Amino acid sequence: MNPEFEHLYQALSKVDGFIYPNEIELSWSVLIVLYPFITGLVAGAFILASLERVFNVKSLKPTYVIALLTAFSFMLVATMPLVFHLGQPFRAWEIMITPHLTSAMAIFGFVYLWYLMVVLLLEIWFDYRVDLVIWSKTATGFKRIVYKALSLGSDDISPKSVKLDDKLGYIVTVIGIPSAFLLHGYVGFIFGSIKANPWWSTVMMPIIFLFSAMVSGIALVMVLFIVINYLRKQKIDMLCLDTIAKYLFYIIIIDFTMESLDQIHRFYEAEESFEIISLLISGHLNFTLLIMQIGVGMMLPLGTLGVLQFYKPAAHIRKAIYFVVGILVLIGIFFMRWNVVIGGQLFSKSFLGFTSFKLSLIGSEGFLMASIWLVVPFFILTFLLWLFPPWKKTPVDH
Repeated sequence: MNPEFEHLYQALSKVDGFIYPNEIELSWSVLIVLYPFITGLVAGAFILASLERVFNVKSLKPTYVIALLTAFSFMLVATMPLVFHLGQPFRAWEIMITPHLTSAMAIFGFVYLWYLMVVLLLEIWFDYRVDLVIWSKTATGFKRIVYKALSLGSDDISPKSVKLDDKLGYIVTVIGIPSAFLLHGYVGFIFGSIKANPWWSTVMMPIIFLFSAMVSGIALVMVLFIVINYLRKQKIDMLCLDTIAKYLFYIIIIDFTMESLDQIHRFYEAEESFEIISLLISGHLNFTLLIMQIGVGMMLPLGTLGVLQFYKPAAHIRKAIYFVVGILVLIGIFFMRWNVVIGGQLFSKSFLGFTSFKLSLIGSEGFLMASIWLVVPFFILTFLLWLFPPWKKTPVDH
């Protein structure tokens, strides 16, 4: 077969019905799926940390620092999928020096820097300052150099200075709560503001993204809390774990309600895109949406956590259930992002046809590259837990 005809045949094999020529290949692939997924983990982990610091949920104290370090680790990687998706990634920094108020992505760059450099860095520094001073005098080698540098020459660990650190850290956390909402709500806004795509164009999109972010971040911290205690061979604080699961249960209910309201609104409104979206849900997204996102990632965890609110099995059984539920929730939220990003590109703007998407193994938009950016934050977190072990911190009551 002539190579030109072979290429045309392969392209048309992806098409079902009538679509426009520029819709055969998807513009956004799995890396763009990771972008809202990772930023959601950041926002959710920070919200969990704020429950202890601001809302005085003392039972969550063992997860406070872990949640902060988790948020910071994933925040460092949050923009990398976007950068590697670009045709010329080395120009990505230009949005930071040439602000453009009409560009949603350019504005997000400043939101990202504000959250990373001001909120997360400052809160972690104020929380660790006393420990950095102490460790800079007791540690040796590489750690001593790092602690000395990060203490910024400060050696005051008097009760007055400790109280000031706590007060300033509290203020930063309070500022960080709306910043976390802005961070991931803005990600939802980027999709929701694309009026040309009826799958994305809904005022509920920022709210749905925000609550799903809280769900995923809380689930991640719950899983990490179990794994860290298991690796350290420490007895897990079941009161803390039960409290995390309780809040996860509440947020899943809210998230499920928000997503249900969005779908009910679509059904009631029944615009011209309603038929093609119905076919999309029952066809191309049947597995990823109905089974993985709603069934595995939402209904199963929701039902399981609901039962555990009334029936409490033995601690080791609850711990195993919480671990599995956390993994299922993370899988469900990932597929939620997949269905938004990939699903929103599968149907034509003509409303008369579909294209298809197959994830490749290698390449800049392949499975291996996506896996790297999912794994890197865990390596960063492992390094931070080694360098700044929460279990060696000086006890301070917030």
